Amino acid sequence: MTTLYEARATVVGGREGHVRSDDGLLDLQLSMPKALGGKETGSNPEQLFAAGYAACFQSAMAFVAGKQKIPLTGSQVTGVVGLLPQEVGFKLEVTLEVETEGLSQADAEALVATAHQVCPYSNATRGNIDVTLTVKAK
Repeated sequence: MTTLYEARATVVGGREGHVRSDDGLLDLQLSMPKALGGKETGSNPEQLFAAGYAACFQSAMAFVAGKQKIPLTGSQVTGVVGLLPQEVGFKLEVTLEVETEGLSQADAEALVATAHQVCPYSNATRGNIDVTLTVKAK
């Protein structure tokens, strides 16, 4: 199988460090969230994961809508990533809050369910992270 695209980012200093992509387009200070005792002077891995998953999922929705000729006139996806303790270490949980325009509630739910099968983040997390999908048609 041929790789379509490869992203590369380097972190120095972990959660209190700095991340930079090889092309320089991503260049962020990282810090521990206040909820975890940090000063929150930068972003954190959970925010980056929430942003990436939400963006990818919205693109998957547009892809499915285009392929199936679904009249999606607009959408918004909010990624919510939670960090939870477990017996050894930590785990993540995700909620994707999806709003659509131009669809009935039933059609929006069907689109989101299909996008969940197409999205690379959904495929990567399936069986590993609890993912909850909420859908609101406008």
